[in-house]
Amino acid sequence: MVRMSAEERRESVIRAAMREFARGGYHGTSTEAIARRVGVSQPYLFRLFPGKKAIFLAASERCLADTRRVFEEAAEGLSGEEALHAMANAYTRLIAEQPDRLLMQMQVYVAVAAAEEAGDHEFGEAVRAGWMKLWETVHLPLGADANETTTFLAYGMLINTLVAMGFPPEHRVWEGFYPSARRLGRLEK
Repeated sequence: MVRMSAEERRESVIRAAMREFARGGYHGTSTEAIARRVGVSQPYLFRLFPGKKAIFLAASERCLADTRRVFEEAAEGLSGEEALHAMANAYTRLIAEQPDRLLMQMQVYVAVAAAEEAGDHEFGEAVRAGWMKLWETVHLPLGADANETTTFLAYGMLINTLVAMGFPPEHRVWEGFYPSARRLGRLEK
């Protein structure tokens, strides 16, 4: 049996943490559950990361980075309306095929609000920095137009919320969306 390097284990922990935190949130997920999913002990987990907050932050950053990569790949060589639809369709596929990505995003936003309320601004600053990279990734293919970028991301957040709440595809709330977004209502919980 080939042993994993510490970096490979770290990657395994981040993937497992994304899945666990997506379902249980920051406070509802134990490091024991993450360690169990990866197949390591908790002490080993804490050799890779200094604590639960660091694990959650790494998972949060990965979630945002993965979404950025999806947008970058979709918009490569495109601009304007073509880029918009390519990114929207790629994101639709991402959350349809990997619904934990959507749930992790939602958990990140909740965790930032809770941390800020508790006076922990460091976590929010790190997440906001990652989100601004996401904003820039969308902004340039949309012609560096702030209104287009804001509208695209606002629709995306609305889609996230409607999907997370389980609105079915035939519900009238989807009528104003383009067809790829309406398909999201078909995601199974």
